[in-house]
Amino acid sequence: MKPTTRLLIFLMALPTACTNDNLDELSLDPGPCDTTAVTYSATVRPILAANCYSCHSSADPSGGVVLDTHAGVSQPAGSGKLLGVISHAPGFVPMPQSGGKLSDCNITKIRQWIEAGAPDN
Repeated sequence: MKPTTRLLIFLMALPTACTNDNLDELSLDPGPCDTTAVTYSATVRPILAANCYSCHSSADPSGGVVLDTHAGVSQPAGSGKLLGVISHAPGFVPMPQSGGKLSDCNITKIRQWIEAGAPDN
């Protein structure tokens, strides 16, 4: 079969390749941000583990900042530094440095936890 024939067959198949896909499943919108039950152990710690522990763990804390314990994260949470760096606020070094900004939803969850007094729950 000639390369042009293969290309033509491929191009003809494209319009029908996704006809059974649900538009909602293809959307990049993660949906509403659920902040109904934000806790340190179930919400904040997993966000920090996925985005911060590689540089800010007790074993080798970059800049002396430890985020893998409640005691360690409480200080920057209480001072406003944690929220400043993760929201990329002016005057703060944007974190995480090795990746993109946290999602707005994750920032909202951390903000809510801090506003509740950053409890060890």
